[in-house]
Amino acid sequence: MEYVVDGSDKVLGRAASQVAKLLLNGNTVSVINSEKMIISGHQDRIQDKYKRLIELKDKANPEHSPYWPRRPDMFVKRVIRGMLPYKRPKGKSAFKRLRVYVGAPDGVKGEQFSVKSSGSREIFETVMTVKQLTDKLGYRQ
Repeated sequence: MEYVVDGSDKVLGRAASQVAKLLLNGNTVSVINSEKMIISGHQDRIQDKYKRLIELKDKANPEHSPYWPRRPDMFVKRVIRGMLPYKRPKGKSAFKRLRVYVGAPDGVKGEQFSVKSSGSREIFETVMTVKQLTDKLGYRQ
C-alpha cells in the first residue's frame, strides 16, 4: 500500500519512527514538506549536536566516516534510515520504498497517513524547523 505523510509542523523523531514502522510492514511511503518538520529543543543545542555529527572524521581514513547530508529532504531520509535495520535485507528493501520531498510535488499519490503525534509546535517552548537547521549547517539552495 502507498502512503503519503505530510511533515508540516510534525515532530521529526516521532514522525520518523512511525514512517519506519510503515516501511518495515512492506508499505511504500512518501514524505512531503520535509523541510517544515520540527525538532524540539533549544536551537543552540540542536545546532551544536548536528555540527558535531557532521564534523566526525576517522583519522586513519576520513572517507570511511559517517555522512550527514545538509539538504532538508536527505537529512530527514537519514533520520528515518537510523530507525531501520538498514544493513540487513529487510531494512534495505524498506529503505528503497521511502521517498522524501521538499514541498509537495504534483505526482505524489497514495493514501494520506496522519502521524499520531502528542506534540506540535504549540506545546514546545523552543523548536527549530529542519530548514532552519540545514541552513545553519551550510545548505545553500
